Amino acid sequence: NRHGRFRDSDLLRRLFETVLARCIAEGLVGGEGFAVDGSLIKADASRQKGVEGTGGLPPETVSRAAREYLAVLDDAAFGAATPVVPKFVSPADPASRWTGADGGLAYFAYCTNYLIDLDHAVIVDVEPSTVRQAEVAAAKTMIERTRERFDLWPERLAADTGYGSAAMLGWLVHEQGIEPHIPVFDKSGRKDGTFSRAAFAYDHDSDTYRCPGGKILMLYRRAFATPRIDLPPDDTIRYRPSKADCDACGLKPRCCPNTPARKVTRSIHEGARDMARDIAKTDAYLTSRRERKKGGDALRPPQTHPEPRPAAPERSQRRPRRVPPRRHRPEPQEARQADPDAHASPGVRLRAAHLQDHGRRGSAAQNRVLQRNRRKADFRQAPTNLGLRRAARCLARIWQPSPELDYAFASSGEGQ
Repeated sequence: NRHGRFRDSDLLRRLFETVLARCIAEGLVGGEGFAVDGSLIKADASRQKGVEGTGGLPPETVSRAAREYLAVLDDAAFGAATPVVPKFVSPADPASRWTGADGGLAYFAYCTNYLIDLDHAVIVDVEPSTVRQAEVAAAKTMIERTRERFDLWPERLAADTGYGSAAMLGWLVHEQGIEPHIPVFDKSGRKDGTFSRAAFAYDHDSDTYRCPGGKILMLYRRAFATPRIDLPPDDTIRYRPSKADCDACGLKPRCCPNTPARKVTRSIHEGARDMARDIAKTDAYLTSRRERKKGGDALRPPQTHPEPRPAAPERSQRRPRRVPPRRHRPEPQEARQADPDAHASPGVRLRAAHLQDHGRRGSAAQNRVLQRNRRKADFRQAPTNLGLRRAARCLARIWQPSPELDYAFASSGEGQ
């Protein structure tokens, strides 16, 4: 790391290769199919202290990390991996790259690339690099180093689209003899309704393309006494038709409506790309894809693996449902005859006792009906009821019959 621990020693590499040699001896590594994948490793650098990449590091930055960063600017795995100037550079760890690949807040990180054997998902090599741009160079380094150290030469290599560039596929097919079980990185498709490059048929014998209108697209429109074999600087060959053929073609609005003639490009590694496209249509490619995903799951950090839900217990192991007493079995008939209300709820028994005190004892069934249908208190009418009671007390105080009125009423005989 940037603190310099184990920087002058290959202790970790020796330990890793010792464990890998033991796995090979035990038969855990087949060596026939490999997969390459990468994951982001967060750098030990503060995201708030980065400086703009266009301005460079400040002059007062003379730390060991800064000196090592300047020393590897021309390395294929770091500075020379891409001509793009980084957006921010960390003074504490300049070799790390500013990335937001996770979809959240951007941070400084490295990319750790893994070479995995597909038999038992055993990691056979590891190589760090910057984010994204140096993955292809790291994959080449791991394949070559594994061959030198352990004499492992895979027959096929599985990877995602990030490793499907034309240069990578050409290196695998033409230089290493490895089948690329990799999706081809292709942007030749068009969405404006015009013909894409797939609509043009290539003839390998004459090294020409034939357009949908039947016209020929050639690399050169004239014959040279000495054939030209110079490769283009961008590894891309361009085929062009005759302008007169395009002007007289009825499919020009669907082919090149905005240009005088159509141009078709072809990579010098197009043969390897065609081979990868053909392999993608086979069952072996689907098998390699499943094995690659199985090996890639072992590289995920623990927080990306959700904890599995516990399996439902068997019916015989389930905890029995708690049932209140005397609810799960019928009551004996003798107990019902001795005490008909014993099985009633406390509220029903209280209501029955109240009715008995007032001489209106009913059956248990009637008491239950009364309990369920009793009138509930309406708190909204409470002030009105209170007012009526107060009015009744006032009338009782006003109507106080006098003794003379009681005597006159008794002597008249009306009270008889």
